[in-house]
Amino acid sequence: MNVNKGMDKDKVTPPWTYTLQLPHDPRAPGIARAALRLILAAHGRTELAEPAELLASELLTNAHAHTTGTYALRLAPGILDPHHVRVSVWDTDATMPPPFGPVAGAGDEGGRGLYLVRAYAEACGAYAMPVGGGGKVVWAECGGR
Repeated sequence: MNVNKGMDKDKVTPPWTYTLQLPHDPRAPGIARAALRLILAAHGRTELAEPAELLASELLTNAHAHTTGTYALRLAPGILDPHHVRVSVWDTDATMPPPFGPVAGAGDEGGRGLYLVRAYAEACGAYAMPVGGGGKVVWAECGGR
């Protein structure tokens, strides 16, 4: 008996979420970006690889640069739209990032990461994690059809 007869294959695909716990190591953001590309390819979402990787790169780099503990990358379907992907980074520092505006001076080499996140994301935000290790989560969604 075929219980899926007449059903759209994409509509019965189970939801997915991946979390990659990372050590405070300068190689960790690159490893996380490679995992992101593999995960999106496995789910047939390669068109999201470039924008999702840019968002993850900025969020992971901030977590590495501004904390001394571990951090984690989480990928999941978008909450706003299932055709989106949500890229979230948790870190141990409870300090919330400043508003996502340009904070770097003209000659500065850094300080534009969250501005880029806001420019490339469909939506983004941050929230505190008062339990389970504390810290915060900074997230961004990107999409396509």
